Amino acid sequence: MTGIPSASTARAVVRANLNLDTLKTALFYYVLLNQFVKAQRHVRARGLSQTVVDFVRWVTQRVILLALRLPAARKKVEAEMGKAKLDIENKLVPKGADVTRHLSLPDEGKTLGWIQGEMEKMDAEMGQGTDWRHGKLSGAVYHGGEDMEKVIVAAFARYCVSNPLHPDVFPAIRKMDAEIVSMCLRMYNNPNGAGTTTSGGTESILMSVKTHRDWARAVRGITEPEMIVPITAHAAFNKAAAYFKIKLHPMPVNQETRQVDIKRVRRAINRNTIMLVSSAINFPDGCQDDIVSLGALAKKHNIGLHVDCCLGSFIMPFLEEAGFPVEPFDFRVEGVTAISCDTHKYGFAPKGSSVIMYRDAELRRHQYYVQPDWIGGVYGSPSISGSRPGALIAGTWAAMNYMGHNGYLESCRSIVSCAKKIQKAITTEISELYVLGNPPASVVAFASRSPVVNVLEVGDAMSKRGWHLNGISNPPAVHIACTRLTTAIVDTFIADLKDAVKEAKLQPGGKGNMVAVYGLGNSSPVGPSMVGELASAFLDAMYKA
Repeated sequence: MTGIPSASTARAVVRANLNLDTLKTALFYYVLLNQFVKAQRHVRARGLSQTVVDFVRWVTQRVILLALRLPAARKKVEAEMGKAKLDIENKLVPKGADVTRHLSLPDEGKTLGWIQGEMEKMDAEMGQGTDWRHGKLSGAVYHGGEDMEKVIVAAFARYCVSNPLHPDVFPAIRKMDAEIVSMCLRMYNNPNGAGTTTSGGTESILMSVKTHRDWARAVRGITEPEMIVPITAHAAFNKAAAYFKIKLHPMPVNQETRQVDIKRVRRAINRNTIMLVSSAINFPDGCQDDIVSLGALAKKHNIGLHVDCCLGSFIMPFLEEAGFPVEPFDFRVEGVTAISCDTHKYGFAPKGSSVIMYRDAELRRHQYYVQPDWIGGVYGSPSISGSRPGALIAGTWAAMNYMGHNGYLESCRSIVSCAKKIQKAITTEISELYVLGNPPASVVAFASRSPVVNVLEVGDAMSKRGWHLNGISNPPAVHIACTRLTTAIVDTFIADLKDAVKEAKLQPGGKGNMVAVYGLGNSSPVGPSMVGELASAFLDAMYKA
């Protein structure tokens, strides 16, 4: 009879269906096991209590955001955010019909005299902003003196059109580029190491993370990379994780020492970990992590350890010789694989210059991008940029040679002495405040130990006195990064700080910028989202002509 399958055919169909069902079941359990392992690693890294807190916060955020979609709530939030955005724009963008605007190219080119005149007019229209030469800044301007300015400008003038992308055309710039890296490697005790110059600390950090990711993929076969980062580390590591699709585990710090919790770091390491991160010194509170312990962990698990010395730059390598105590932090520590150092901070080089260093040249090769079969020819670049301004390289090389070892040693001694004086004054003379951790270098962060003093109001009170300081969170605090400009007015800073504490104690206002921004960020689970919206509005306003 036709149309009826044979017994053997039926058995084959049954076996095929069974095999397909078995495959589906196996695949289901594989996916389930894979997700379980990921969840287990996440909980192990974050801790059960923090995982629960994160989940509750996530649920709360969703509930609040849904509530804010209700017409009445949405209207109120949009009105308040609109006012805040307008305030940001009004502070940055000049208004009025009398403001000269250059929104398109002029028909004919202008003379040097006209250009200089327009620049002067622009300064007058926009206001001079903060007069940084008075020194009332936290970092921001790392001034090497008027003589240094002349040295850098001379280097700019000589090499203004140079580009190290073409070393055959600009051989001197290539030589300077290599010598900058060599000088920094010797400062950090790795003369046989390798590195490249970059456009700043953020690029140095991005390059290190990319390098460790690619190294881990090539050497250890890791395709789902993770890295372990103290919460005090620079935000550029979060940026790198977002750019390069790396899972980031933020690690808590000891509230007394401000160093990353080594036990938590140890627990967070797994087979997908590509690197650990440490700071010497960190930006928020100026403290240094336990790099020796982190180095031992990195070596044991065959993973990278990046030491962020962008802010420590030309201070940390000179501390011991200058007579200040310092814990090991450089390539002499086993396990350290990369160090970033900003030449444009305490190296007094022109802005837009930094160095990323590696323990050896083999690791550095994972930083490179090479396209051998591009129709335009073989393309290779050492870092993110293709073309780079040779004038910045020349200015950096000139600044480093102008200062020399002894110049940087004396600079370190004066700047750190200034920071130590501020630290001592806060500790012994201002009972309402305390210093976070034990900062070894140029940054001092202070928080309130008094329930009647809001340290962010202290920061706002300092702003009224002309100081531009940095507000930080967890805990709420204010910091100053001392520079050569600060050394001349350190007594003024201490006196103003005492007066600001009295003002915040007796006449709390609660309306200053630090209170508004950091208060909003901690006001509710959606506070960070609101601050993020305002930060985006600020960036929008930056490019409004």
